[in-house]
Amino acid sequence: MIVLRVKNVEFDVTYINLREKPDWFLEISPHGKVPVLKVDDEILFESNAIAEYLEETNEPRLHPADPIKRARNRAWTDFTPDFSKALNGIYYTKTRADMEAGLENSKVYIQRVEDALAARGNDGPFFNDDKFSLVDAAYAPFLQRFEVADRVLKTGLLKNFPLVQAWSDVLLADERVTGSVVSNFEEEFHANLIRKEYYVASLLETDSVAAE
Repeated sequence: MIVLRVKNVEFDVTYINLREKPDWFLEISPHGKVPVLKVDDEILFESNAIAEYLEETNEPRLHPADPIKRARNRAWTDFTPDFSKALNGIYYTKTRADMEAGLENSKVYIQRVEDALAARGNDGPFFNDDKFSLVDAAYAPFLQRFEVADRVLKTGLLKNFPLVQAWSDVLLADERVTGSVVSNFEEEFHANLIRKEYYVASLLETDSVAAE
C-alpha cells in the first residue's frame, strides 16, 4: 500500500487472515500470498509486479528518468528478497543460538545495501536523494518489522551500518510507510511471534511481565 499512498491513488483495502485464507482469495492469489491488487476485473499479484504497474499508470514517477539509474533501482528492488530473508533469519528463529547465527549471517546482505547506499551518488535521505522511490517502498516493510523485533532483541545490528540505519529511520518516520499497515500492527506482529513460539517471543513475554 506504500506505493498507492505515495502516488495518492484512491483504493479500498481488504485484510486477509493468512492463517485462514478464504477460498475466494486462494482463487486469485496463485501463491496464497499478499498483496493482491484488483483493477476493475483484472487481478495482479506479487509486490514488484504491482509496484511496476502502479509506476506505469500513475504519477508521480518513482523511478529515475535516467535509464541507467532506473535499471540500478530495479536491480536493488530485486535484491529485496535476499535482504528480507536475512532479517527474517534473525527474529523468525526458535532458539537464541539460531538467532545469533541469523544475526551473523545477515551482515553480508546488510553490508551490500550499505555499499549501495554509499555508491548511490546522493546524500539521501531516500535511495534517490529527496525523492521517494520504488526501492524505498520495497525495503520499508522489512525494515519496519525488524525495528519492531529489535526493540525486544536489542541486537543493535544496524548501528554497524550507519547508512542503512539512517535510511531506516527516515522511512519509519514517514507516514506513508507507517500508515500502510493496520493501526494495531505492532500488537498483531507480537501476537504472531508468540503464536509461533519464536525465541524473541520469550523475551517479549518477559518484558511484558516486568512492565506489569
